[in-house]
Amino acid sequence: QVQLVESGGDSVQPGESLRLSCVASGFTVSDYAIGWFRQAPGKEREGVSCIASGSGPSTIHRNSVLGRLTISRDDRRNTVYLQMNSLEVEDTGVYYCAAGPGCTISTANAYNYWGQGTQVTVSS
Repeated sequence: QVQLVESGGDSVQPGESLRLSCVASGFTVSDYAIGWFRQAPGKEREGVSCIASGSGPSTIHRNSVLGRLTISRDDRRNTVYLQMNSLEVEDTGVYYCAAGPGCTISTANAYNYWGQGTQVTVSS
């Protein structure tokens, strides 16, 4: 059974850091592109970062998170991470990881499998 489980969300102040984890089971995470999406209250879900399948994978990051958020993959742990530094209030939302055939952050429809989400709240 394919499953994605996110964790690591928390309530933090602006400027602080978090690391989100997405643990995959039922499939090999390196065989799929993995994306991180977020949804703020009253807003549509938007793509944040993705990492392609295979070795030496390429990554894509949303312009507004460049230099602050970094996606990575640990194949031994079958896990994808989203390191979030210098967090801003605008980063608040529920963060989801998803698995699909190709790395894209332009549409959630490209992904077949989704986790349940983890809440990130950034406020002073």
